[in-house]
Amino acid sequence: MLRLNEVKLPLEHDDAALPAAILARLGIAAEELLGFTVFKRSYDARKRSAVVLIYSLHVDVKNEAAVLARLGHDIHLMPAPDTDYKFVAGGEQLAGHTYEARPIVIGTGPCGLFVALILAQMGLRPLILERGKQVRERTVDTFGFWRKRELNPESNVQFGEGGAGTFSDGKLYSQIKDPKHYGRKVLTEFVKAGAPEEIMYVSKPHIGTFRLVKMVEEMRANIEQLGGEYRFSSKVVDLDIVPGADGGQVRGVVLDNGETIASNHVVLAIGHSARDTFEMLHRRGVYIEAKPFSIGFRVEHPQSLIDSCRFGPSAGHPILGAADYKLVHHASNGRSVYSFCMCPGGTVVAAASEPGRLVTNGMSQYSRNERNANSAIVVGITPADYPGDPLAGIALQRDLEERAFSLGGGNYDAPGQLVGDFVAGRASTEFGSVIPSYKPAVHLTDLAPALPEYAITAMREAFPAFNKQIKGYYKADAVLTGVETRTSSPIRIKRRDDNLQSLNTRGLFPAGEGAGYAGGILSAAVDGIKVAEAVALSMAARGK
Repeated sequence: MLRLNEVKLPLEHDDAALPAAILARLGIAAEELLGFTVFKRSYDARKRSAVVLIYSLHVDVKNEAAVLARLGHDIHLMPAPDTDYKFVAGGEQLAGHTYEARPIVIGTGPCGLFVALILAQMGLRPLILERGKQVRERTVDTFGFWRKRELNPESNVQFGEGGAGTFSDGKLYSQIKDPKHYGRKVLTEFVKAGAPEEIMYVSKPHIGTFRLVKMVEEMRANIEQLGGEYRFSSKVVDLDIVPGADGGQVRGVVLDNGETIASNHVVLAIGHSARDTFEMLHRRGVYIEAKPFSIGFRVEHPQSLIDSCRFGPSAGHPILGAADYKLVHHASNGRSVYSFCMCPGGTVVAAASEPGRLVTNGMSQYSRNERNANSAIVVGITPADYPGDPLAGIALQRDLEERAFSLGGGNYDAPGQLVGDFVAGRASTEFGSVIPSYKPAVHLTDLAPALPEYAITAMREAFPAFNKQIKGYYKADAVLTGVETRTSSPIRIKRRDDNLQSLNTRGLFPAGEGAGYAGGILSAAVDGIKVAEAVALSMAARGK
């Protein structure tokens, strides 16, 4: 099989165009082409009047070696790499062994889900602990919060089966380096669980919340069938750590009901909002350090405006779908302002997990057909902005979320402001053509007190600058909603490069976004695979 990259065709092309393009590029006759599949499809919309589709293809031809020898100068032609997943340490060879204690996975977001799945596929029967509820019960609680302002601190956008990614756009693309094609394994498992097959080849795949719910349930059933065990509403409140001269050794976990469960292998896939767990780890002496993250607001524009600006006359084409964007501005005060977690045709959602604090996020369904586009517009900050102990970033997040709660009226309504008023430094009093999507409601005010002065200054400079990148983006009645503080974890639970265990606590495997090693569904899932392999290798080394 050959990999043929950079096959370019017009947006409107018929079915015969692809095989014709292959024959022309390879210089072969039709009977020499045995078959082909689309490995990846993207688009180039830099010329809005002539959008081009770009294909990467897997091609089966007669006399493959001869074709490669003849076209050796073509950097876009090569043998197709093997992207099938290979289990570490023989994988299935570990099945059936009786180990001293089964591995424990804390958290059921994308990272924890794939840790559990890989361990289960290797026959290691993981025990999966989730502080929240099963995904359908959690969905009821979350939608109830949006409608009735009744927050369940253990069952919300942040906590529960599926993790924070369940109530998101379901984006499945990442810029991580992936030489072992773990991302392909993730997408393959998602398709098995009910995701659309197009996620295997489109350049920016997404799923949407409702489909994610069904997929998470299907993957849980698969893990249980393979010997894994789930326990919901089971919050880990402490670790059993035996101290030693060269660091501690984890021996198990303690649940909020007082139960202790023994294990020498504990995976922390706890997500970026498990603040009480971060505090427990810090008290226990597990090595943690502060890390950079970002703060800002959500902005909403008409999706039709973004579509027109990005795709011109091709706006609305079914292959292109709802347009996204990526923006960055380096402000004169030295701060970087950029778009983050852009959700085409989606909604801004209430993502609080602690009473008396307010935070937003973005969400889309698979169709991406809501009237507004939304994105976080955030400012990067570093530990120099919040000096103190490793948990100082959490203290800053909480302070900003408390400010937002107060500015919104103290009832989980979000504070909002029109972009034109925000840049001009005046409070907003009524909405224009853009109606915000956040539920329960948006309370118009002045957002300046919601963030530090340096962030407000940088963002006021950024919106007019963004207009140079997307004409019409600096729309006076576009709506800002505050605040966005959960862009990534404010801490990193550092781990060793060789075995992925905590720097100073053996048997403890920090993983995913909460530990500071991922950002988004795909990268978190990929990190979960890596950690599962590390756990398996450690268990094999300890013996059966």
